Amino acid sequence: MQNFLKMKNSSIIKQGDEMEKRIKQLVEIINQANHDYYILENPALSDKQYDDYLHELIELEKKHPNLVQQNSPTKKINVTTTTPFSKINHQTPMLSLSNAFNQEQLFEFDQRIKKQLSKYEYVCELKIDGLAVSIEYQNGQLKKAATRGDGYIGEDITNNIKTIQSLPKKLNKKINLIVRGEVFMSKQSFEKLNQYRQKNNQPLFANPRNAASGSVRQLNADITKERNLDCFIYHAENTPYDSHFKNLNYLKELGFNLNPNYEKVKNIEKAITYIQKWETKRKELSYETDGVVIKIDNLNQQQELGVTAKSPKWAIAYKYEPIEEITKILDIIFTVGRTGQITPNAVLEPVKIDGSLVSRTTLHNEKNVLEKDLRIGDYVFVRKAGDVIPEVVKPIIEKRDGTEKKFKMIKNCPICQSKIHKEETAAAHYCLNQQCEARIQESLIHFASRGALNIEGLGEKIIEVFYNEGWLKKINDFYTLKEKRDQIIGLNGFGEKRVDNILQNIENSKQKNLDRLIFALGIKHVGSKNAQILANEFQTIDNLKNANFETLVAIPHIGEKIAKSVENYFQDPKNQKLIEFLKKEAVNLIYQNKTTNQKFANQTFVITGTFSNYKREEIQEKITASGGKVTNKVTSKTDVLICGENPGSKLKDAQNQAIPIWDEKNLEKNLN
Repeated sequence: MQNFLKMKNSSIIKQGDEMEKRIKQLVEIINQANHDYYILENPALSDKQYDDYLHELIELEKKHPNLVQQNSPTKKINVTTTTPFSKINHQTPMLSLSNAFNQEQLFEFDQRIKKQLSKYEYVCELKIDGLAVSIEYQNGQLKKAATRGDGYIGEDITNNIKTIQSLPKKLNKKINLIVRGEVFMSKQSFEKLNQYRQKNNQPLFANPRNAASGSVRQLNADITKERNLDCFIYHAENTPYDSHFKNLNYLKELGFNLNPNYEKVKNIEKAITYIQKWETKRKELSYETDGVVIKIDNLNQQQELGVTAKSPKWAIAYKYEPIEEITKILDIIFTVGRTGQITPNAVLEPVKIDGSLVSRTTLHNEKNVLEKDLRIGDYVFVRKAGDVIPEVVKPIIEKRDGTEKKFKMIKNCPICQSKIHKEETAAAHYCLNQQCEARIQESLIHFASRGALNIEGLGEKIIEVFYNEGWLKKINDFYTLKEKRDQIIGLNGFGEKRVDNILQNIENSKQKNLDRLIFALGIKHVGSKNAQILANEFQTIDNLKNANFETLVAIPHIGEKIAKSVENYFQDPKNQKLIEFLKKEAVNLIYQNKTTNQKFANQTFVITGTFSNYKREEIQEKITASGGKVTNKVTSKTDVLICGENPGSKLKDAQNQAIPIWDEKNLEKNLN
C-alpha cells in the first residue's frame, strides 16, 4: 500500500511539473507574440494561433491557480515599450479586442451580454488591417499622436501622423479631443511601393499592414509622407452622445475620415448577416479588412459591462479566414538552383488571388508535398495569407475523380539526368553534377548578382543569352568576354554603348573586396556573412585555399558543415585552376580591411531592417572599410545596432542590453 501511495504521489508530482512547464511555455510564447505585434508591428503568430494559446493558458490557470506566473499575459499585455521613439502615456488604456472565428463564439459573446443587459443594440464596423493609433487634439489642433504600444504606453509618432493627408490637422470646432483610429495603406499604394522596392532590389513588404506600420514608425517623416498612408477614425473620448453610432456621425462633422460601412443592428443575428455580406464584398474594397468589430452601441451599457485586464467585455472582433481561391495543379515540375538543390514547383491553372495572377508557386521540398498529399490534377486551395509568395494550402479530396497522379520525387536531375542525392539531416535533394547546365547558369547569375560582384547590366536574361551563344559557360568567361565584343554588338538590342558599359562593369568587378569574391564563387553553405568571416580571418585567397578542416572549424561561426564544404571546394583541381586564372586577370584576392580611416576600429556593429539610401551590404562594406566589424547577432560585445525600417528581434535585444541604436541619419552622420 505504501509503495502504491508513493507511486501515486510521484505521478501527481510529475503531472504538476508538466503543467507548470506548459504554463511557463505558454506565457513565454504569448508574451513574445505580444511584443512582436504591439512593439515590432510584425506579428509572428496568426490571430487563430494566438487565441488558441491564450485559451489554453486561461483554462490551465483556472485549474491550477497556484501555478499562475507573475508575468502572465492574462493579467495584462506584457511588452517592453523601450524604442528609438519617445514615450507617450495613454490617458485611457488602448485595450485589444477578444477574437471570434466562428458563429458559435459570437453567440457565446452575446450570451455573456444577455446575463447583464436585457435590451441592447450593436454597431458593426469593418476591422481595418492596419496600425492602431491614438491622436490628441487641443483647441481643435492636432497636438500629438502615439502607437498602441503595450496599451498603456505608446511611441510618439506625431511628426509622421501629420504627413497623412486624410487626417485633419485642424478640426471644424475648437475642442479638446482624443480619438482612436487605424492607419493603413491602400492596396494600390502597397502595390506601387513593392514595385518600387523590387526595382531597387529592396526586400518586399509581406502585406499592407506591415508596410503601414513600418512607414508610421520611420525616424524620417519624409519617408512616411512618400508612402501615401490613410487613416480611419473609429472612436473618441469625451463625446457629446451616449450612443457610439451617433458619435461616429459627430466625428464626421468634425472633419474626420471614417470608414463609411458601419451599421447599427438590433441583435447578434443581424450582426452575423453583416459579417456574411462583407465576407465576399471585402474583395472589392480598395483597402484590406480582416474582419468585423461588433460593439455595444450604448456607452453607459459599455461602462456597466466593463473590461478585463486586456479586453473590453462589450466588444468582439470576428476574424475572416485568409483569402483563398480554388485552382488546379496542372503539373509539378522541378528546378535546379546554383548549389544543385532540386525544388518541386506547382504549375497552376492561372488564378487571381487578392489582385495578383498566380500560375506557379514553390512546393519547397518532397516532405512538404507528401505531408499535404498533393497530386497532379488535384483541385487545391491557394492563398497568400499575408505573404507575397503564394502557398498551396491543401487539396480538395472530395473533388478527386481517380485521374490524379500521386507525387513521386524524381531520382535524376531534370536537366543533366545525374542521380540526385538526399541530405540525411535535411529534406532537400541535390544534383551533385557540377557540369549540370542549370547549376552552371544559376552560378553565373549568382556571380554577377548585386550581393556578390554586382556586375551591372548582366542580369539573368542577358547571362542566359550569352550562355546559349557559347560565350559564357564558366566564371572564367566573364573576364574573356571582351574578346567577343564585336560579336555581342552584332546581337539585336546590343549597341556599342551598352556593350562597352557591360565590359567596363566586368573590369570594375576585379576591384571588389575578397569577401564579395568568396561569396560570388558559390561555395556550398557559404553565405555573405560567412564569406566576410573567412576573408577577415585569412586575409588572402591563398591562405583560405590552404586551410584544412581543423583550422576552418576552429573559427567562430564556421561549423563543421561549412568547414567541410570550403575544404572540398579548394581541393577540387577545377577550382584551383579558376583561382590561378583570377590571379592572372588581376582580380583582387586580398581582403582590403586596412585603410587610413580607422574611426570604427575595435567596434562591433549589427545591422537590422531595410534602408532608403543603402543596401545592407554597402553599409557593411563602409563599416569594415573604416576598421569596424559587422556581426549577425546582438551580444554584450556589440557596440552599435544600425536600425532601419521594419527591424526584427535584434532591436529588442539591443534595447534590453542598452546598446546604442543608430537610424539612417545617425549612420550617415557617423560615416561622414
